Amino acid sequence: MRVAIIAPPYPLEEAPAPPLGVTYVAAACEAAGARVRIFDYIVTKYSEEKLRAQLDEFNPHAAGITSVTLNFFGAAEIISQVKRLRPETVTMMGGPHVSFMAAEVLDAYPGIDIIVIGEGEATLQELLPVINEKHKWAGVKGIAFRRDGRTVIPPPRELIANLDSIPLPARHLLPLSRYQALGYPISIITGRGCPYRCIFCVGQRMVGNKVRLRSPALVVDEIEQILSYGITRINVADDLFASKKARVLEVCAEIGRRGLRFDWSAFARVNTVDRETLAAMREAGCDAVSFGVESGNQEMLDRIGKAITKDMVRLAVNLCKETGIIPHTSFIVGLPGETRETLAETKVFARGLGSLYGYHLLAPFPGTRVRDRVADYDLEILTDDWNRYDANSAIVRTSALAPEEMNAFVADYDREIETAWEDMVAGYKKTNTPEIDMQVRGQFRTRLVYRLLAEDILEGAPDFAGGDNGGKIDDRNLQGLCQYIEARTGLEYDLIEETIKSFRDSGFIKTRGQGNQPSWYWTFNRFEDLPEDPA
Repeated sequence: MRVAIIAPPYPLEEAPAPPLGVTYVAAACEAAGARVRIFDYIVTKYSEEKLRAQLDEFNPHAAGITSVTLNFFGAAEIISQVKRLRPETVTMMGGPHVSFMAAEVLDAYPGIDIIVIGEGEATLQELLPVINEKHKWAGVKGIAFRRDGRTVIPPPRELIANLDSIPLPARHLLPLSRYQALGYPISIITGRGCPYRCIFCVGQRMVGNKVRLRSPALVVDEIEQILSYGITRINVADDLFASKKARVLEVCAEIGRRGLRFDWSAFARVNTVDRETLAAMREAGCDAVSFGVESGNQEMLDRIGKAITKDMVRLAVNLCKETGIIPHTSFIVGLPGETRETLAETKVFARGLGSLYGYHLLAPFPGTRVRDRVADYDLEILTDDWNRYDANSAIVRTSALAPEEMNAFVADYDREIETAWEDMVAGYKKTNTPEIDMQVRGQFRTRLVYRLLAEDILEGAPDFAGGDNGGKIDDRNLQGLCQYIEARTGLEYDLIEETIKSFRDSGFIKTRGQGNQPSWYWTFNRFEDLPEDPA
């Protein structure tokens, strides 16, 4: 059996990591005996023509796609397009958004055959052997489907008790060179579940309120596998990495025992870290920890179920700085009961912490308590346009605060950041320190890579040298490519040349050398010279 797993488009500006859920799903399908291909449209341009070509080349029996709320509409349209192009293909959709709206999604999108609800690994391993026997679907827990025009939802599937039983993510199926070109870290999880009950978080309902942990040895096995691809930065994406101190110390000690050197970051709660834990994390390579603080007003923190105090926040931030870890704190604007006064208090508190910090606007996702029980809170949800659920603009109001005021508050902060950035750009190669110039150039480079990936610029470039060079990029070819990119983007030639040379030297890009036809391609990963599926 052949199964196509689709990673739908997601804004590159939101810094998406290589999709972890997609690779877990792909690994589960492989474990069920399927041949699997990932169609990644995060770091490649999506088009119907490309989708059709990939489907024709791979000829899948089943196709699945995931999404969060922000990219649900686009993902649903892509999987519906699969059904239009290949009616015989069984189509599936999973992820947090559809897990809590299964019936509504099946009603609205007849091209979707099955919704996979919640954790999907065990469900898929049971579903795939009967995927072409629809009369057996009702016996599979954790899905939803249609029968005789009505939605059928079998019993929910129990959470996976032993996470060590799950196959390691199938990252070998991702176009890793593209992600490495962006410089984004690879995400891993060391456990699932969170006992806290923050009203705005969908995670607990997806993975449960009991923390389930993977063995430290297996976690570090996975880290070694990631490092073997030439990747040097990892992000621990657990909802609650530091839930158990002894276990964190074990993971850090195992990293040390194996002599692994890499940089990593993690998410944590301010009430689950202490000096010993943070010192061990720093010794093992952790250089940054992100804390969700949400508000600088204690009544707000209590109302949203955060179960922390402002003193806990101050202590955690200070301990990070004392142990050499960069602390990041994030805040949510527009929580229930938000007022001008609570925002002013948050602003003072955030600035006074001495951490890097930022704001998001509340997005009441399906499955969250704040959405399901909105009548219990001082909150009004203004739209179900899922495209607006990006946390970048206000889509709620409170009795004291209009969405325009919430947007204005965040805009004031954004202007401060933008002004500082404009000053850095104005001083580029003039008055900046070398360190500031490096930051500016790094941002310019990131924007260039966004363009290269999102517009498939490299794939459309001809072979400027002509003839077959065995994939080698010689100086003439590289110069022609850089000039071509300069014409397409209007960006600085020196920056383009520096970037393309680094990609060549890292093995991220090569040329097939086939005359004047498009001949450039991204390698699958720097150690595996496999061209991607034809566009």
